[in-house]
Amino acid sequence: MAEAPSNRRSAVYEHRGTRAVQRMVEYAPSTGGLALWIRHVDAQPDQAGGLVAANDGVSIYYGADFDELSLPVQTGLVAHQVLHVALRHPQRFEELQRLTGDVDRGLYNICADAIVNSTLAHLNWLELPSGSVLLEDLLTASLLRQETPDKALLEWDVERLYRAVDDRQTGSGGQGGRRGGRGQRQDDAGASRGSNDAETGSTAPKQDGPRASRARHFAGAILRDLLPAADSEHPEGEAEQAREWRERLTRAHAGDGVHSMLRALMADLPKVRTPWEQLLRTQLARGLSMQPELSWSRPSRSYIANRGRVGAAAGGGSMRMPWEPGRASSRAVARLAVLVDISGSVESPLMHRFAAELAAISRRLEARVLVVIGDDKVRDVRFFEPGRSNLRDIELEGGGGTDFTPLLAEAQRHGPDMAVFLTDLDGRVDYCPPFPVLWAVPASAEHMQAPFGRKLVLE
Repeated sequence: MAEAPSNRRSAVYEHRGTRAVQRMVEYAPSTGGLALWIRHVDAQPDQAGGLVAANDGVSIYYGADFDELSLPVQTGLVAHQVLHVALRHPQRFEELQRLTGDVDRGLYNICADAIVNSTLAHLNWLELPSGSVLLEDLLTASLLRQETPDKALLEWDVERLYRAVDDRQTGSGGQGGRRGGRGQRQDDAGASRGSNDAETGSTAPKQDGPRASRARHFAGAILRDLLPAADSEHPEGEAEQAREWRERLTRAHAGDGVHSMLRALMADLPKVRTPWEQLLRTQLARGLSMQPELSWSRPSRSYIANRGRVGAAAGGGSMRMPWEPGRASSRAVARLAVLVDISGSVESPLMHRFAAELAAISRRLEARVLVVIGDDKVRDVRFFEPGRSNLRDIELEGGGGTDFTPLLAEAQRHGPDMAVFLTDLDGRVDYCPPFPVLWAVPASAEHMQAPFGRKLVLE
């Protein structure tokens, strides 16, 4: 006998987290209802591998051990996974990996868990699993900073927190970033794809610094629940997905009011950012484009088209027009000054991407490039023809301090149309040049204030 349609439908929508989702929707209809946008899957026994609950940014997976938990703990776990998905943590791991080339999945998981747990910790109708790490406690343990939960959530996003915690350094041996994570699952072992094992010979393994070591020790009992992003092969759709989830979170938080699962609208909301390469191209195109000016040495196009005459005069002939100046380019070749602070914290991979982008822009805009290199004084000055600039050969080793004034003054001697200053903004300046300045800074200096001009964050 065939199964009734209603029974088939109920079977499709039942999973191990069903009761927890119902509880979330009961207590927080809008923010709890975010779970209904997510696919829920019961992992098979041969796939679970000790899994309790995890997500890949698209689906939430439940292991058999999930059934053994109490309903409040189940609710806490499901709410935790829902916020991981809504905040796009697996996808943001992949993006950070693409940008930096080396991200430790274990440390990243600790940072993401801390933000989510502090977001949910104010709710009394759910219970976070034993060993859960809160953001304010992680800041105290790893960074030795004392902050209230609300202040921490409004200040820290997962990328900034990870960069602050990750102080791993390349060493001659040891397990590097994969050492010290007690209870760490095997899927973390190869997470840091930028740090290859010593057997490969391509990159030396990294060893934890004091901040990373303290974070691993403090959060040793957490569940590693961030799986590789399911949609990592289609990054072109990430901006639209991030925009949709940001809107859902904002509307849901407003809908639930004081009953919201979110303590506050966090700094960690999914960010929809235009790639810095596109912003750099736009800013330089505006600053270096050939701006036409009046030229009294050539007539205007309308004067030439009318042959210097217009209309009919009283005697039947045309009337001579007064001279109308035309327009000509204000300069033969655009001039771009690139100022490089070699005492700043600009990593080599980012430097190479920046150099390649500048070379392409100068070639496209036919701009000559002046490169001024220095720290507290000018160390080197180089000139490049359009499309031939090469910043990859610059040695990023300077003195102790940074003074932007000598570099800006040196650039002014050559009369550039625009300048791009690659720096971490940690320095003094006593001079504001007449040409526009674009400050290109790494993500670690995003919070720094530019003294003048515009700031562009390179991520």
